[in-house]
Amino acid sequence: MREIFVFNMVTLDGFFEGPNHELDWHNVDAEFNEFAISQLDEIGLLLFGRVTYQMMASYWPTPLAIKDDLIVAGKMNSLPKVVFSKSLEKADWNNTRLIKKDVPEEVLKLKQLPGKDIAIFGSSNLAVTLIPHGLIDEFRIMVNPVILGSGTPLFKGIRDKLNLKLLRTKTFKSGNVLLYYRPENEKENRE
Repeated sequence: MREIFVFNMVTLDGFFEGPNHELDWHNVDAEFNEFAISQLDEIGLLLFGRVTYQMMASYWPTPLAIKDDLIVAGKMNSLPKVVFSKSLEKADWNNTRLIKKDVPEEVLKLKQLPGKDIAIFGSSNLAVTLIPHGLIDEFRIMVNPVILGSGTPLFKGIRDKLNLKLLRTKTFKSGNVLLYYRPENEKENRE
């Protein structure tokens, strides 16, 4: 079965976006781009919620994105994508399928298909929907060396505690620190 990982950038005070949905604090450089390319090479499918999908779809297919980062733009535009939304009428970005209902059931079906692993970039609300169903296999959280003071908490809306096991870390020259976590398995805890 394919695994799903969530990748998100957060501030030191735990926000994934500023109070006005801004992301201008993202600490991105050449080393980050190398990591992004490597991460995109691992996956066979991208999952998005509506907000992140619309942001990504409005940028990656543009001439500016292709000029600024040809490799990442090529991968983002060619990878198969699924957007989960009750309000979108259509999804025009290349290789995108729109699913309007039964999110956990549809994600489970996608996990059971053959192929490379699945990634969720951003899309915190989608992750919050999937976490209680045990559908997230790994959390990749990149902490940026910045404190915003306000914004949207990363997993806003989670009601139940989820213990995570740290798998590894990666430190970037920029000061970003990438934390890889896996949900703790109750069976492993009993052994």
